[in-house]
Amino acid sequence: MTGQYRMARYDEGTVFEIGGESHVRSATGHIPDGLKGTVDLPDLTEAEVMRHYVRLSQMNHCVESGFYPLGSCTMKHNPRSSVWAATLPGFASIHPEQPFSTVQGALGLMYELERMLAEIGGMKAVTLQPAAGAQGEYTGLLLIKAYHEANGESRDQVIVPDTAHGTNPATAAMAGYDVIEVPSADDGTVDLDALKEALSDRTAALMLTNPNTLGIFEGRVTEIAKAVHESGALLYYDGANLNAIMGITKPGAMGFDVVHFNLHKTFGTPHGGGGPGSGPVGVVERLEPFLPVPRITRENDMFVLSDDVPASIGKVQSFYGNFLVLVRAYAFIKSHGSSLQEVSEMAVLNANYLVARLNGVLPMPYGKLRKHEFVLSGEPLKEKGVKTLDVAKRLGDMGFHAPTIYFPHIVEEAMMIEPTETEDKATLDAFADALTCIVSEDPEGLKCAPTEVEARVDEVFAAKNMWLTWDLAQQD
Repeated sequence: MTGQYRMARYDEGTVFEIGGESHVRSATGHIPDGLKGTVDLPDLTEAEVMRHYVRLSQMNHCVESGFYPLGSCTMKHNPRSSVWAATLPGFASIHPEQPFSTVQGALGLMYELERMLAEIGGMKAVTLQPAAGAQGEYTGLLLIKAYHEANGESRDQVIVPDTAHGTNPATAAMAGYDVIEVPSADDGTVDLDALKEALSDRTAALMLTNPNTLGIFEGRVTEIAKAVHESGALLYYDGANLNAIMGITKPGAMGFDVVHFNLHKTFGTPHGGGGPGSGPVGVVERLEPFLPVPRITRENDMFVLSDDVPASIGKVQSFYGNFLVLVRAYAFIKSHGSSLQEVSEMAVLNANYLVARLNGVLPMPYGKLRKHEFVLSGEPLKEKGVKTLDVAKRLGDMGFHAPTIYFPHIVEEAMMIEPTETEDKATLDAFADALTCIVSEDPEGLKCAPTEVEARVDEVFAAKNMWLTWDLAQQD
């Protein structure tokens, strides 16, 4: 593929620009004369429209086109068998308001999936309602709030470590809590003394990820759980990093009371616009009465959706979860069977292989064995005037999606890498070679990356000027 051709791929106008008066087209497919001027549509043939959107799709990096090492996001291959299951007519053509008697297979799948996830998480019960990980967090905190209120307590603080995912403090604030941050110790794990000092009768919960966002397992998690519970608070498990421990241990065994699962991460279903996501929540027995309604139950050998849960926090989703994501996750778990542990073992192996390959290329703060992901620091590159952002842009030129950058915040010029279990050794070697090469490149050249587009996007300007339609862009 020549550089000139690659440049051409990125020089794609909008359909309005392509369909302008000066555009040369075939004689077929035009907007009829009677409609011209009455509809605000570009004048394009069907073939032109199709080719335009195919070209746009080819400009995107995705898990089907290359390595996607976004730390914490677990961007793994989506198994075709799971996708196939979601296309079966009985699932794909279902309607949420069909009579129970006509959707027994779907309800049965959801009923069984709840129990699978409860087993994986070491929980008593699970709700599949939340439509995303962040909504799962919010649901979990509402359950915690309902529990404390039922016990006559009004606790108004949630503690988060300084390595927490950004959604944790945001979710806690949305749920009406004051957010208290605790620092990490020198080994990159929660400072237990600082945590004990922060705990009080105002603490509703500690939100914790284990392993944490540095990829380090919180080895004192049972001590943490004991301290949290002695204060009367609950322990919340952010399931973003479950891919590191699945089948090896369980959040319930560590003392967690609530856990949210990211089906779009751990269980290989598509992310975002390709999915969407799904964030089921599991709870221990004392929190089960507060789970959202409707609950999936069995009555006279029939699966039904029951609202008969007096202490429930109510609905958190108009209909019941993202059903086709649930189907994909169910198929993923069923296809692996008792070998789910191997998923985590391979993810951890891949991460530590990359750690070894990149040893000496960039420093890894809090250096020790990692789980499924690790964080490098681009701080030494600042001496040459190069930032982690420059490295990330250059990786795009080499065919790799950039890792997560500038997170977690406790690492200067952070670069967070997660290979997942689905990447082979050749891909990992190619990525390590590319990053090694980039670090030694001319600084001025790195600042110009990526080279396949005219310039870098002004992200601040884009965030403040959201031209989401052609009309808005024309008005500016």
